[in-house]
Amino acid sequence: MLKPILLVEDNPHDLELTLIALAKSQLANEVIIARDGAEALDYLLCREQFAAREAGNPAVVLLDLNLPDLDGLEVCRVIKAHAPRNVPVLMLTARDAFEDKASGFHCGADD
Repeated sequence: MLKPILLVEDNPHDLELTLIALAKSQLANEVIIARDGAEALDYLLCREQFAAREAGNPAVVLLDLNLPDLDGLEVCRVIKAHAPRNVPVLMLTARDAFEDKASGFHCGADD
């Protein structure tokens, strides 16, 4: 059984483009969508609306850097501190700033 992919994206346009790219890649993994950082953490930590979900971690977390309330950097820090550490986190951003990449790696992102 394939592990799902957790996609954390608040922008509907970016969400649609990412889903299209994943579909074109012909991945068979289910894609779980979280629309903000709090929802992503609820999923990963099996709380709130996800308290009864089947145990297990996603294959990867695709995490938008620019999220409302909890930004992607803070979500990544919490994931790496509290969720199982073997969950790869890939930060997504439309910017090509070195600072974003450095900040992502500093908070524990895998790429």
